[in-house]
Amino acid sequence: MKLGLIGLGRMGANMRDRLTEGGHEVIGYDRDPRISDVTDLPTLVSQLEAPRIVWCMVPAGEATRSTIDELSELLSDGDIIVEGGNSYYRDDQDNAAALAEKNIRYVDCGVSGGVWGKSVGYGLMVGGAKDDVEQLMPIFDTLRPEGERAEGFVHAGPVGAGHYAKMIHNGIEYGLMQAYAEGYELLAARDDLITDPGATFGAWRKGTVVRSWLLDLMVRALEEDPQLAGLRGYVEDSGEGRWTCLESIEQSVPTPVITAALHARFASRQDDSPAMKAVAALRNQFGGHAVKGVDQD
Repeated sequence: MKLGLIGLGRMGANMRDRLTEGGHEVIGYDRDPRISDVTDLPTLVSQLEAPRIVWCMVPAGEATRSTIDELSELLSDGDIIVEGGNSYYRDDQDNAAALAEKNIRYVDCGVSGGVWGKSVGYGLMVGGAKDDVEQLMPIFDTLRPEGERAEGFVHAGPVGAGHYAKMIHNGIEYGLMQAYAEGYELLAARDDLITDPGATFGAWRKGTVVRSWLLDLMVRALEEDPQLAGLRGYVEDSGEGRWTCLESIEQSVPTPVITAALHARFASRQDDSPAMKAVAALRNQFGGHAVKGVDQD
C-alpha cells in the first residue's frame, strides 16, 4: 500500500523502515528537512493516490491538532487519517466528528514497542469503523509482531478506543516499572546480603511469575551500569498515566498501584520535597524525632 507518514522521530522513522521493508511505499514528512521526503504537507498529499492514507506520528496536543487541521484542508472524500501518537481519546472523538463533516475518515491507533518495534514489531490498539480498519489491515499486519494477529493487534472498538486502550496499557506499565524499581532498591540496600542485584534480577527471567520484557530490559540496564550511577533519579511522565488516574476517578474504579506509581514520578522531580519537610516537622513535634537541618547531610 501507499501512505504518507508525518513525524519521523525515533518511532516514526523506525515505522517507516519496517513498512518499507514490508513492501509498502511510504512518503515521509518531518519538519527536519534532512530526514523528510517532501518539503511540506501539500506536496505529501499530492503524491498519494485516492483513497489517500496519512498516518500521523507527532506529539500529542497542539502539534497533532494543528497537523490534523491542515490535513483537513488538503484531503477529500474517502481519505483516511490514522492518528498513531499518544493522543487523549476524547480528542480523537472530536477530531473524527470534525473530519466526518468533510467525509474524511479517522482511525486512532495506540502504538507500543518503542525503539525495539522496528525489529520485533509494534503492539497495536486500534479504534475506528470496521470497514476503515479492514482497509488498513495490510499496514497493521506489517507493523505488528509476527505470529497470531490477536497477540499483537486489537480492533478495540470505535474511534477513541485505540488510544483509550493505550492509555490503560501505559498506566499498567507505570505500576510494573515502579514495582521492579522498588524491588531493585531493596536488593541494593542490603549489599551486606545481596552481592549482585543485577544477577538476582537475571535469575528471575525464566521460570518465575515476575518474568517479562520489562524485567529483561531491567537486567540489560544493570548490565550496562550495575549501580545505575550514570542516571539521575528523575522521571518524567508522558501524560497517559495522569489520564488513566483521572479516568479511574470518573469511573469510580480504584487504581492505587497506578496512582502511587504516578505520584512516585512526581516525587522524583523534587530535590527537597516540601511534603517530606512537613512530615519531618510533624514527627519532631509529636514524638521528638530527630530532624536534619538544611546544612546537615
